[in-house]
Amino acid sequence: MDDLSPQFHFVLASDSLKGTLSSAEAEGLLEAAAHAHFPNATCACVPMADGGEGTVDAVVAAMGGEMRSVRVHDPLGRPVEARYGLLGSGRAIIEMAAASGLTLLGPDERNPLRASTYGTGELISDALMQGCTDVSLAVGGSATNDGGMGCMRALGARFLDEHGSELMGSGADLAHVRAIDVGLLRRYVAGAHFTVMCDVDNPLVGELGATRVFAPQKGATPQQVEELERGMARYAEVLRSTFRMGVDAGVPGSGAAGGLGLACVTFLGARAQGGIDRVLDLVAFGRRLRGASLCITGEGRLDAQTSHGKVVSGVAAACQRRGVPCVALVGVAEPNVSIAGVSAVIAVTEAPELLDAASMQARLAHARRLYAHRANQLFAALSLGRSLEARSR
Repeated sequence: MDDLSPQFHFVLASDSLKGTLSSAEAEGLLEAAAHAHFPNATCACVPMADGGEGTVDAVVAAMGGEMRSVRVHDPLGRPVEARYGLLGSGRAIIEMAAASGLTLLGPDERNPLRASTYGTGELISDALMQGCTDVSLAVGGSATNDGGMGCMRALGARFLDEHGSELMGSGADLAHVRAIDVGLLRRYVAGAHFTVMCDVDNPLVGELGATRVFAPQKGATPQQVEELERGMARYAEVLRSTFRMGVDAGVPGSGAAGGLGLACVTFLGARAQGGIDRVLDLVAFGRRLRGASLCITGEGRLDAQTSHGKVVSGVAAACQRRGVPCVALVGVAEPNVSIAGVSAVIAVTEAPELLDAASMQARLAHARRLYAHRANQLFAALSLGRSLEARSR
């Protein structure tokens, strides 16, 4: 069908569809479908992520940044190559999972008593040495429960036991901290600004705290959970006495990444921000919506959790504030789920197991065909609607 409006401008801002399509791949298929039905339209591709896996890749792609690879230490202290993004103008974005993530460990190696965030601190340190003064840290997918000690130690903090001996900063060291020396750290990070990208609201301690909720997922036994919980409570007391300020272990979000969230706020003066909100700020998404006829967003699954810090809800809210209509093309959509600002939801498949099977059997080509087909249907419907509108005039 002929393009009846050469002025159409589409903003394509999708998350990845985990296991099948990256953000860039999904947006490439959307752009091809758009040009098939609106040859003269313009498209702006803005890869999206919510602070979880793939955030660095998406933001670097959206901003035309560059990836930097650094040799750091994994959660158990072994050398590992980890990447982070340099975004220009002194900005960097880091995923802690690149250095301190659960996926770096085998099932038999997971032990939050031994694991440390030291490698994450090394990534931050490298960014500072590259001249970065604005660092965003995504804290999902951690293997650690060390209260952020390892990370802060890599940045110059010293954690001392009752004998004045320096601790290495693993989960097992939490109970032994009696004093903290932050003099070198403060000088090292002076002038830098930090943002923790965090969407969990778990406190540091308690039944809903970092240890009791997440440590079992990281390999902790029931006995280790109790040991870590006692250690975390002790650690919180030392933080209060060291910083002589309201360090509240019960604050929602302080338990993110086994306490790294609270450590970044306390030691680095970081501000906490939802992952998708930070991504939207970094890529200047509001500016990219100027002149947009329609925004198409998406993610792997649209369900009751979508409204809690996921890409579709964040993008839709930004569109709603600027009066831009928004459509979501998602892998699977649960029935009776509505998201504010989303005018229509199109699911790639009605049967989740079909998409799962395609992924599990490495049939990625099948997943691409499904997505491309739905994208084509979407733009065909838009083109038909535009044609009918023109005929009615």
